Amino acid sequence: MKKVAVILSGCGHKDGTEITEAVSALIALSEAGATYQVFAPDQKYAVKDHISNQPTGESRNALLETARIARGDVQPLEKLKAKDFDALAIPGGFGAALNLCTWAKDGANCEVDAQAERAINEFYMAEKPIAAICIAPVLLAKVLGEEGITVTTGDDKEVAAEIQKTGALHETCRVDDFITDRAHRIITTPAYMYGDAKPFEVFTGVRKAIRELVEMA
Repeated sequence: MKKVAVILSGCGHKDGTEITEAVSALIALSEAGATYQVFAPDQKYAVKDHISNQPTGESRNALLETARIARGDVQPLEKLKAKDFDALAIPGGFGAALNLCTWAKDGANCEVDAQAERAINEFYMAEKPIAAICIAPVLLAKVLGEEGITVTTGDDKEVAAEIQKTGALHETCRVDDFITDRAHRIITTPAYMYGDAKPFEVFTGVRKAIRELVEMA
């Protein structure tokens, strides 16, 4: 039975993890016969009102908020070690570009959370596959771009241009499909990078990507 680490970044697509993407990934992992453990950074982040899209002035803890999705079974990101798992999955939501790195503000010049960068590098160096969903592939591009990896965030030309500044390659992909870079063991799917995507389309793409991840592990 394959064991997969899943990195989340809070709860809610505007400031944390996109819930549909996270749940789709967890369901697909279970369906594929894999076990998983959820991790999140033990840090505060700025909260956005998910109706008005305006900052609320509050801050919340990403680990505690992730526990809402993980049904309480979440560990601090610093405890994630690649040696304990067969693969890594990172769902999207703006938390991936705000809390796991600063891509939302700085694009290709962003800084990556030290523990997230360590984990990605550990899995990559151990030749264990990594799947990233929605905006989360920018994390892989920033950390592994110099390796010439190929990722997708759908058909967003602006994001694709920033990704290519890291040295990574970008490939266009439909919402219900995925891209595999077999040479580097990287799997990506666009999900809600298509803002008008239907939940079933998102689930279909995530499910395909997770199946590929488990088979590759």
